[in-house]
Amino acid sequence: MPEETEENTVDTATDTRTDKASGPGRILVAVYAIFALAATSRAAVQISTKFGEAPLAYALSAFAAVVYLLATVALARRGAGWWRIALVACGIELLGVLTVGTFSLFDREAFPHATVWSVYGQGYLFIPLVLPVVGLFWLRRTKP
Repeated sequence: MPEETEENTVDTATDTRTDKASGPGRILVAVYAIFALAATSRAAVQISTKFGEAPLAYALSAFAAVVYLLATVALARRGAGWWRIALVACGIELLGVLTVGTFSLFDREAFPHATVWSVYGQGYLFIPLVLPVVGLFWLRRTKP
């Protein structure tokens, strides 16, 4: 049995850099979970009832739902692999909200119906714009 030394002992109570879901991370996971539920519900209703009216917008709502679900799970799980997945999910989310937000402002015909990310998340009090920035900041602080 190897001897425990200071080098190979990790005090999990004080090592917050490896636990993304501790402290403020719990609130972040909860907000992502709420958005995952909201985006999934919205996309399901839109796709099942009026997909033909705005297929691009509704497909993007479904894509946003998948990104929010993935981010929620990755932020809640431990390990370097999950940290990387959370980083990619938050990065895709930020890129998506900036891209869709910009296109929805300048090409209203392409987005006749709103998505979660339309006008930078205006329909959700701009939380979709702020959330990935907060997520990326938190991931930077908890880098394994």
